[in-house]
Amino acid sequence: MDAELAALAAAGATALVQAMVGDGWAAARGRVAALLGRRDGADEDAVVRELDLARAEFTAAQDTGDGAAADDVRAEWRARMRRALRADPEAAAELRALLEELGYGDDGRGGGARNTVSGGVQYGGVVQAHTVGDVHLG
Repeated sequence: MDAELAALAAAGATALVQAMVGDGWAAARGRVAALLGRRDGADEDAVVRELDLARAEFTAAQDTGDGAAADDVRAEWRARMRRALRADPEAAAELRALLEELGYGDDGRGGGARNTVSGGVQYGGVVQAHTVGDVHLG
């Protein structure tokens, strides 16, 4: 069970730092603050402030290419999520729901894309793919 919680905490932290540089930051921040605030006794507003500080640190690390500092932010939130999951088994279901809502699986990778193509194409076509290896068009 501990390995499962560790993997879930890692996925949560990865999704969180990815959200820090994405459009869904406000929603992710609020949900994570609620999740952690209820479990570690911290005021949700205090968690929001910590998340904003972490975001500033993470984006600065990204901007300067400081991979170690970016990893530190991720590790900090992974540990915090893991503690919350250990303290309250119901937190796991809530974190899974949050990952799903944000479009991430338990592995922390984004997913769930839906593409729609409409209109006509006189010449050519449409290719949609997740991973394309050695492709030769002839």
